[in-house]
Amino acid sequence: MVSICDQDCLGKIYREGKFVLKVTSQFYGDQLVPIEKAMYELRRATIANLVGETIITECIKSGLVHEKGVIRINGIPHAQIISMRK
Repeated sequence: MVSICDQDCLGKIYREGKFVLKVTSQFYGDQLVPIEKAMYELRRATIANLVGETIITECIKSGLVHEKGVIRINGIPHAQIISMRK
C-alpha cells in the first residue's frame, strides 16, 4: 500500500458533510519525495491512497486515476487506487 499526500495537506483535517479526512503523518508518513519518485511507487502499487491537487493531477495525467474517481472533501481532492494484477 502506498499513501501519498501533497506537502501542504499533511497535518490537516478536512470535513464536509459526513466525510472527515485526517491527513496524518502516522498514515501518510513524513518523508518528502519528488513527484517522479511518488509516481514510480504508485505504478508499482496495488493499493494507493492519495490526497492533494498535485498528486491527483499527476495521477490523472498518467492514467492511474480517472477524474470521475476523485472526490473532493472541503475542496481537497482524494482518490484511492486498487489494482488487480495477475
